[in-house]
Amino acid sequence: MYKINSAFLISASVLGLFSCSRSANKNTKQPNILLIVTDDHSTAAISSYGSKLIETPNIDRLANEGILFENCYATNSISGPSRACILTGKFSHLHGFTDNAQTFDGNQQTFPKILQKAGYQTAIIGKWHLNSEPQGFDYWSVLKAQGEYYQPLFVEKDGEKIVQGYATDVITDKSIDFLKNRDLKKPFLLLSYHKAPHRSWMPALRHLRKFQNTVFPEPETLFDDYNTRSRAAYDQEMELYDDLWIEEDLKILSKEELEKPFTTTDDTNANKVDVKSANNRNFGINRYRASYSRLTESEKKEWYAYYKQRIEEYSKIKKDRKSLIRWKYQQYMRDYCATIAAVDENIGKLISYLEKTGELDNTIIVYTSDQGFFLGEHGWFDKRFMYEESMRMPFIVRFPKAINAGTRTKALAMNIDLAPTFIDYAGVKTPIEIQGMSLRPILESKGIEPENWRKEVYYHYYEYPSWHSVKRHYGIRTNRYKLIHFYYDIDSWELYDLEKDPYEINNIINNPAYTKIKEELMYQLQQTQQKYKDTDPNEKNKTHFEGANAI
Repeated sequence: MYKINSAFLISASVLGLFSCSRSANKNTKQPNILLIVTDDHSTAAISSYGSKLIETPNIDRLANEGILFENCYATNSISGPSRACILTGKFSHLHGFTDNAQTFDGNQQTFPKILQKAGYQTAIIGKWHLNSEPQGFDYWSVLKAQGEYYQPLFVEKDGEKIVQGYATDVITDKSIDFLKNRDLKKPFLLLSYHKAPHRSWMPALRHLRKFQNTVFPEPETLFDDYNTRSRAAYDQEMELYDDLWIEEDLKILSKEELEKPFTTTDDTNANKVDVKSANNRNFGINRYRASYSRLTESEKKEWYAYYKQRIEEYSKIKKDRKSLIRWKYQQYMRDYCATIAAVDENIGKLISYLEKTGELDNTIIVYTSDQGFFLGEHGWFDKRFMYEESMRMPFIVRFPKAINAGTRTKALAMNIDLAPTFIDYAGVKTPIEIQGMSLRPILESKGIEPENWRKEVYYHYYEYPSWHSVKRHYGIRTNRYKLIHFYYDIDSWELYDLEKDPYEINNIINNPAYTKIKEELMYQLQQTQQKYKDTDPNEKNKTHFEGANAI
């Protein structure tokens, strides 16, 4: 694979930043930029994407007043690597953060550094998750490792501090405080990064009962049998039945068990955790005890009063495979959607603040997530796979000065496109090493892509062996087809016709009717890998990590 030469990156960054600062158009007012990123938010849980699970009125407002991308994709569907792709505009193999056991090289070029040099006041608040100190920000206040839902610990330049409250609310309050105290002579770049709706889906107390009586529609593929797929689909450890933990994920643990002593779970040391010992319920129970201990006494009382009902219900339900999957799915959705309710509320709070200060229409607001998430599809939770539910990200942009309200587009976009888009709107020249494409032509043409727009998106997942045991794979997704290659410890291919098979049930890699299509896609994949300089996937990370930051 290709090694990054740190000396080259530093020198290239310096030259790039110098040219960027010289090329900014001083006569054009630079727009403010607000990038809101959540963790693991599936498009299936956003009403403007057609969700049947939840209403998200504030996210929908952004879509109704801006543009919604129906086909935006993570290039590596896991938290840290996707965030590094967003920051750098480059694929994982070039920015070096291929999996969550890595440390992000902050000396390389990032779009916040470029905008900071171009006159922006920059800040990041919330989930960082790159195992290194943020660079390119005038102000930063980030969650330590994965962060906690209650009484979260923030790391700043001058040390660490626990803040009382619910993480989603605290991150928004901190974001607004930055906006209140910013330099009004400069445009701002604010990255407001939420922990929610990340596992283990701890709702705010005000939302504990929001979905208590909701019966969520089951996904079409809840009982998928994987009978046409490669071994990778069978070997994963992300099934609702076996791997969604009763104790931590569904909060079914007696008060006596919850209050037993626990070992501190510091995710900064999770890289050293052996995968076999980490992927078990005892690890999850310990982690749940640690999270529960962060609640105040009054919060504990209200928390347990709610989940006690679930504990009692669990003791009475049928526990055959199908019945248990169905029951687990309903509880999973109640907690997952409740965490999103707080996210949507807080997005509304940010919008209202910008509206009140007169900055709303001069601010490019982007809502996205670091990847998608399985909400029972194929019987799974989590992400990692190249299948649509995991790979597809929500991506919505509001900027009325350039974007027609209510626009939707099917243009193929990737997370590496955010950096060049922001750089473009800042009036700065995009450095040559950025692999993404500015989305500005699509944003300003009612969602219509130019003739020379990309014909495929590229994906590469590396984190195996590790959490959830999803095998390493890469592939391309075109407007109609998806080609996937699982490698490393197996050699298996999958091909899907998304027009005829949108749920990706029928692997047609050996179907004679698709022989020509398969050959064309194989060639297209090869050309795409050459274009993005990812030509020897087996060479990267031959000696992989023993464990990874718990995802």
